[in-house]
Amino acid sequence: MRVAILGCGYVGLELARQLTPDHEVIGVRRSTLDAVRETGARAVEADVTDADALAELPDVDALVFAASSGGRGAEAAREVYVEGLETAIDAFADRESPPDQLVYTSSTGVYGDHDGDWVDESTPIEPTTEKTAVLAEAERIATEYAAERGIDGTVARFAGLYGPDRYRLDRYLEGPVTAGYLNMVHRDDAAGAVAHLLAGVEPSVVNVADDEPASKHAFADWLADACDVSRPEKRTKQERLDAGDLSEPAQRRILTSKRVSNDLLHEVGYELTYPTYREGYATAVEAYRQEST
Repeated sequence: MRVAILGCGYVGLELARQLTPDHEVIGVRRSTLDAVRETGARAVEADVTDADALAELPDVDALVFAASSGGRGAEAAREVYVEGLETAIDAFADRESPPDQLVYTSSTGVYGDHDGDWVDESTPIEPTTEKTAVLAEAERIATEYAAERGIDGTVARFAGLYGPDRYRLDRYLEGPVTAGYLNMVHRDDAAGAVAHLLAGVEPSVVNVADDEPASKHAFADWLADACDVSRPEKRTKQERLDAGDLSEPAQRRILTSKRVSNDLLHEVGYELTYPTYREGYATAVEAYRQEST
């Protein structure tokens, strides 16, 4: 199988590493092509919003759209996730040999606030920020518009990504830590789930999260104990809001609470390498303890 990863970044590079032993992989990104080559994939410099650049790519059997807007605002997100995704679909669907499958990487942020209740793929999405509204629109393009163009689209909704270079230990060890739930997935499992979906498992939407949504306070205490440091200061949501130093989007994020079910991910046969944060953070904890001695 030949796969093009459009936006070969944090998850895309790991996906390329996992796919290259058995498949031909083309990793597309705007810069730092050496990182793609190190995975064993073919590196191509291109912007996913540039139809002419995408036209230069070879035919593929499957597309993975994992591009990032680089943490910028809603307009930048729309340019990449909506306009770029539609451009990519058109660029490949118009060929004599179009791809059979598209996997679009979205976010569980599209669910919005559910006051700590469980959500799954049947839960109506209610994005609470301009950016997550853009992601919801992109999901429609990845499924409905892709189908109109003859490509089977699947949405992989990632929980909060963590892993190498993104453990953010200081954030929780130093505190203060605001109440709420963490829905997480290790980078390697995010990539592994996409690879699994490319193997022919095709639900229209699947949550990619680990087995245990965690209370932020409980997670912070576990991490502190594991690192052998004092437990951090805790705050309620109201105490954090009363500080008065948050932007409106940040306030909405604090007020957004849910627990993401990954039952469907298990049902389609994916086995998590890191089923909870305990396994996922083990390497980071060990490194922290060694540096502290």
